[in-house]
Amino acid sequence: QVQLVESGGGSVQSGGSLRLSCAVSGWPAYSSSCMGWFRQAPGKEREGVAAIDNDGRTSYADSVKGRFTISQDNAKNTLYLQMNSLNPEDTAMYYCAARTGVRVAVTVILFHPYLFGYWGQGTQVTVSS
Repeated sequence: QVQLVESGGGSVQSGGSLRLSCAVSGWPAYSSSCMGWFRQAPGKEREGVAAIDNDGRTSYADSVKGRFTISQDNAKNTLYLQMNSLNPEDTAMYYCAARTGVRVAVTVILFHPYLFGYWGQGTQVTVSS
């Protein structure tokens, strides 16, 4: 059974940093064609934050470019999201997601969460001013 488990969320002050992790179990990391991070704030739709394919190509939402970095460690079957210069607008529940099957360009898939078949339960990030 495939499982994605996020960790690393918490409460920080504006300007602070957090690193989120997503541990994948149930299949080898190379079985996924793309993985991504999404977030959802109360009353808002889920939005793509960052995506990475199995060749290491990445894409980011404009709102996080230059501040967030997505990476993966295939040996550990773990996806990461390094978040720097956090601000209150980054407050949300953060989810990791994985897609198997035909690869979709990371610049496209970031805007189509329905293309990801597997999701974690989420980890809360709260940034105070």
